[in-house]
Amino acid sequence: MQRKAFEVPKSLVWMAYQDVRRNRGAPGCDGQTLTDFDRQRDHNLYRIWNRLCSGSYFPPPVREKRIPKDNGKERILGIPTVSDRVAQGAVKRYVEAVIDPIFHPDSYGYRPGRSAHDALRQCSIRCRRKNWVLEVDISAFFDHVGHDLIIKALEHHQMPKWVILYCRRWLQAPMQSEMELLQERGRGTPQGGVISPLLANLLNRPGFRRHLHALN
Repeated sequence: MQRKAFEVPKSLVWMAYQDVRRNRGAPGCDGQTLTDFDRQRDHNLYRIWNRLCSGSYFPPPVREKRIPKDNGKERILGIPTVSDRVAQGAVKRYVEAVIDPIFHPDSYGYRPGRSAHDALRQCSIRCRRKNWVLEVDISAFFDHVGHDLIIKALEHHQMPKWVILYCRRWLQAPMQSEMELLQERGRGTPQGGVISPLLANLLNRPGFRRHLHALN
């Protein structure tokens, strides 16, 4: 039997599929729904796992979805296909198990077992001690973050080669516009991607910790 290039546990793909089922979501650029995917579920999951293990998984383009904002501008989402959401979810679960424990306890966004309600409860406690609130926003972070910075952060945490390989491919995957034109992306990580929020948390972690310690 030929040895796989990478050892990707099948359990990661299965758990990622369960996550996709819970979250549902719209079809990607191929138009495939979750119902369509489930018609050949086992075959589709095996194909994803096999390609992840062999190094031959290449993500399709993400589908552009424009969402109007209150200020008259638009938020641009990148919707992956169902298969790609499963693949991203498998890598996300691996990375998350390693790095989530090192995130600051006051970090609540996009983390397993944490919610906006948890953050509000903590704010309620803190507001009894202090009479001020600091609001900070990183403008268009997902649109403009440098790919090299994300890859360096993954390397810093000694992620295996297959994680870095696929994260790089997801960062570089083109966007398919609403006119079905492909747009190359040299920076940013698409909002709507399964792994994008985790990569954002990873990159922002050192600065977040420094600012909180300075405030304390």
